[in-house]
Amino acid sequence: MEFQAELKQKVGYIQEVIRKYLPIEEGMQKTVIEAMNYSVMGGGKRIRPLLMLETYRLFNGKNQDDVEPFMAAMEFIHTYSLVHDDLPAMDDDEYRRGRKTTHVMFGEAMGILAGDALLNYSYEVVSSAVMKSSNTVLAARAMTILSQKSGIYGMLGGQVVDVENEGQPLSKEKIEFIHELKTGALIEASMMIGAILAGCSKEQVLVVRRIGQQIGLAFQIQDDILDVVGDEQKLGKPVKSDEKNNKTTYVSLVGVEKAKREVERLSNNAIETLQRFQVRNIFLEELVKHLISRDK
Repeated sequence: MEFQAELKQKVGYIQEVIRKYLPIEEGMQKTVIEAMNYSVMGGGKRIRPLLMLETYRLFNGKNQDDVEPFMAAMEFIHTYSLVHDDLPAMDDDEYRRGRKTTHVMFGEAMGILAGDALLNYSYEVVSSAVMKSSNTVLAARAMTILSQKSGIYGMLGGQVVDVENEGQPLSKEKIEFIHELKTGALIEASMMIGAILAGCSKEQVLVVRRIGQQIGLAFQIQDDILDVVGDEQKLGKPVKSDEKNNKTTYVSLVGVEKAKREVERLSNNAIETLQRFQVRNIFLEELVKHLISRDK
């Protein structure tokens, strides 16, 4: 099957997985559930659950009931981070994925609560999954990675350093630290969880972590490039927001062309490492290539 057709098919499947785990919009707290579901189902590339699924398949994972709740929970955590990113106290964005942001639709207070709810709900989903898993030890290990990589030693930690240094000149090292945590941590976690649930050795999981780190950094640098040269209509969000917020980015530091070369280098390294495993997942390799050449 041609890559774009296969990608569309797989994203469609992931959409259904996510929909299956969404909370029902009922009860006196219905408004926050509506805000949660609005945020999650507003589109998106579903890259993290897709990387998780394809890594699981790379290592011959057989039971999709084990991996599906982690795929949904990962997207809930990613979405919560976007909801909070868009708030007036953070990036103050009015559009995300071509629609009005959650706080614009539901109010700032409900935007905060919807983000909180998505994070908490993700752990409700995975803790329940651990209890039902065909291998509770592997599922518990996967849950540990999910919690670590979304917290102060992962995505949240990167966000903290980003916020504290807003408007200040940053070194390349500090920018890479922010990118590796704020964006890369959940990509790393997605691939590591796929490998763990498939029963990989600790050594294999460490190799997968390095691949995820390279993909995550390349993905964020590409995001920075698109913020400078991208098409607002295709992106579904405003461009030049980094410039507006006085953010030092990889692109503002080294320029668009050098940034593009770094994206290519990181992605090629990730693909070469993937190809060293005993079994190959051609779709996963094509997906990595797609992420660096994307225009949205």
